[in-house]
Formats: sequence, C-alpha cells, structure tokens
Amino acid sequence: PDPGIELDYERVDFDHLYTAGDRTDINETNLRNALENLPCCTTNREGTINGDPLNIVVIGSVEQVVNAFLDNGWDETELLTTDNMIKAAKAFLSGSSYRHTVISPLYCFGRQQDLSMQKPRKTISARNHLRLWMTPMLHNGAPVWVGQISRDVGVRMTFKTWPPFTHKISPAVDEAREYLVENMVISNTLAEFGFVEGVGAAPPAEPRENLTGDPYFTDGLRVVLVISEKPTPINEIKLLKWEWPPDYKDLIDWIFKQ
Repeated sequence: PDPGIELDYERVDFDHLYTAGDRTDINETNLRNALENLPCCTTNREGTINGDPLNIVVIGSVEQVVNAFLDNGWDETELLTTDNMIKAAKAFLSGSSYRHTVISPLYCFGRQQDLSMQKPRKTISARNHLRLWMTPMLHNGAPVWVGQISRDVGVRMTFKTWPPFTHKISPAVDEAREYLVENMVISNTLAEFGFVEGVGAAPPAEPRENLTGDPYFTDGLRVVLVISEKPTPINEIKLLKWEWPPDYKDLIDWIFKQ
C-alpha cells in the first residue's frame, strides 16, 4: 500500500467480481477466437456509444499485472474524487506534473475500468495511459484482461464526459500500443505475445472518433500480452502465430520459417 493516496483498483473486489459459474478457462485452441469476440471498444456509461478501441489484452493475476507495469516504470492512478480533480486542474493550470493523476472513466461490461496505469512526462498534459477490465475468462488459470491504451498530447474542456476536462489523444493509437509491446519485451516481462483482430481497420483518411470527438486511426488489431512468472529473455518469448501488423509481417514470416 502507498500511504497518502487512494488507488483506483483498490476499490475493486477482484475475488468477487465474477462468480465461479461466470468464469471459463479458455484453452490454447479456443483462445484466439475468444479474444477476437471481446467487445470492440469502450463505451459511454449507458453502453450506447462506442469510444476508444479496446486494443490490448493482458493475461495474468492482479499482482502480476500491477507489478509488471510498475517494474516497467508505469504509475498507478488515484481514485477519481473531487479533491483529486482539483489537484489535476491545478497541475494543468500550472504546467506541473501529477504522477498519479486521475483518469476519466470509460466503460466495458457495464462498468468503468477496474485498473488504470500511466507513464507521465514533464507535465500533466502529456502521458501514455491505459485502462484495463478483468473479463470473465481465464487462460491456464490466469485472469484475462481487455483494455485500451493511447498517448495524451494535451488537455481540454469537454461537456461530453465527467470530469469536464479531458486529455486529447494522439490519433495514432497503434503507436501507444507498439510502445507498450517494446516496453514489456525489453524488460523481460512477457512469456508470450501476438495480435488478434479487434476493432477493425480505420485508415488515416477515414478515422473514427472516441467519445470526446478525438479522431483515431488504427490497423484494427489488439495486442495479446501474457505476463511471465519469471524474467524471460527476448529470445525465449513465444510469438503467437496469429495476426500481425503489416510492419511486422516480413520479420515474423522470417522468424516462423527458422
């Protein structure tokens, strides 16, 4: 526990988020199809409007997931309260940093994110951040999480969400996803990784929008990151023979032929 701050995921009772009857352990054969059938996007509270694409899957226990991100230099997120919103507003107005700044709620499975992490820069206006939801699925006994990652490039006012200010995201959401892959691979955190179909392609010429109107474009894939129980050198990470982004294709084809 970090004295002095209340973290967003501490409000969630992960042990009782689902009943035993809700949980399904997905084997290797059916995993790809199950991950592709997860929701495409975050939504508003009512679940009526799609927002940011759900472009990441993480497989591991709560402790493994949190520790993997902390080990890679990510920070936990404070609970969304009035005091913390005021603290964030002051940081924005002064141009200062706020490492554990609040992250606005998005929704999946009818609830806001279970866990969020961020990697801040010099000011509150710029950071990489991600949201995760624990799904009812297990894989080899480990929880399967689905989430969203993007890179913030500014802060602006909005009347579309609460709180009434939000970060503006970079439209190149795949760049934030790729940064996460590189981050986790280089730090020996992953046992396996690969890609599956997700939201579907949206080229730069035909971008989609998130809930606050920020455009984004993507190849439409979601990365699958299986957290390792022990440090795993790069040459021992298993590459999943599923989908791969176009920029990876020649390299992956060569690797799989070896």
